[in-house]
Amino acid sequence: MNFNTQLLHGKSVGAYSFGATLPSISQVSAYTYETSEQLEKVCQNRAAGFAYTRIGNPTVAAFERRICEMEGGFSATACASGLSAVVFSLLNILQSGDEIIASSGVFGGTIDVFRDLQNFGIQVHYIPYLSEENITPLLNDKTRAVFGEVISNPGLDVIDVSAVAAFVHTHQVPLILDSTTATPLLIRPLKLGADVVVHSSSKYINGSGNSIGGVIVDGGKFRWNPQRYPVLAEYKKFGPAAYTARLKNDTLRNFGSCMAPMNAYLNTVGLETMGLRVQKECENAYALVKALEQLPDVTVNYPLLETSPYQKLATEQLGGYGGAILSLRVGSKERAYRLMNHLKFAHIATNIGDLRTLVIHPASTIYIHSTEEMMHAAGVYDDLIRVSVGIEDAKDLIADFTEAIAHADEEAE
Repeated sequence: MNFNTQLLHGKSVGAYSFGATLPSISQVSAYTYETSEQLEKVCQNRAAGFAYTRIGNPTVAAFERRICEMEGGFSATACASGLSAVVFSLLNILQSGDEIIASSGVFGGTIDVFRDLQNFGIQVHYIPYLSEENITPLLNDKTRAVFGEVISNPGLDVIDVSAVAAFVHTHQVPLILDSTTATPLLIRPLKLGADVVVHSSSKYINGSGNSIGGVIVDGGKFRWNPQRYPVLAEYKKFGPAAYTARLKNDTLRNFGSCMAPMNAYLNTVGLETMGLRVQKECENAYALVKALEQLPDVTVNYPLLETSPYQKLATEQLGGYGGAILSLRVGSKERAYRLMNHLKFAHIATNIGDLRTLVIHPASTIYIHSTEEMMHAAGVYDDLIRVSVGIEDAKDLIADFTEAIAHADEEAE
């Protein structure tokens, strides 16, 4: 099956109750059993079933199965948010004294949570771009993971997944990637060698901005050496499934960062149209970029532009698409604000991946806790606007941004 057909008719869709086309919403906290022996077997993973929604829920499980099939993974685990997916994808294998190598272009919220990890004795080393050349000097016997975003937000760097995965594997280190901005329509990182993929399902998977969620997808191929990863030692018997076994039976259930059943349902509904939405949003983004780069005193960043160092890689690796995010540098924070305030169709909001076009000034919002040095390393400047392109008609978006820039300059005069 091709992508959109698989979203609707894949093996994971299954037969829902009463012939329903979507899973039912199991909005309960706990599940009853006729005997104590039955519940004991479920709690000890010796029988299928659900005991408590923090640990597992039928609606959430249905969503996990569909995400897993979509990414071509071994198992998927849903979380309360995208940021919880990021942090638990790492905490599942780390302990105090371990080290991570990460791209400095990661999302501002990820930088904030990495700062918290350092408070617990987990060292994070940042490099400008994930490549063999940049990773090599920082690799040591304490390195436990390499982390990055397939398309960085909002810097729009594009990782060469196959090359980085092949290199870090020679050092017995897993590659964990946030693929939120790329989406499975553009790329399936597990098939290119990545070991774990995370998504903020609040974004393109959901699509309508109506529910928060995250998901961790385990490729099930990395060999977790218990000497290097002692927290996985007791799960060695599961082989390559050791990562998922600990995640579901220890890390996530103990921290309690479960996805709500209603959010799982809403994310499942959104998932079914993700292919159509993301394709349209990518096409709109490219059309808007080509129009905006003709305007004076505006610098546009987008992976498919000839001015981007990632044009060739993006074209080959992302199926000819460049994603649905672009950024503009307009000369000053004041001009950025005037431009944003004059837009009619684009909403000023912190989200991405919505049906609607959204704009934000990252330096004063999502990177407000970062130093100027960290912001610049992430491609964030005081005059930068991030644009998450929606499904409106491209002509209307082009006219809206063109007129807003003109009005912003008239107002300055």
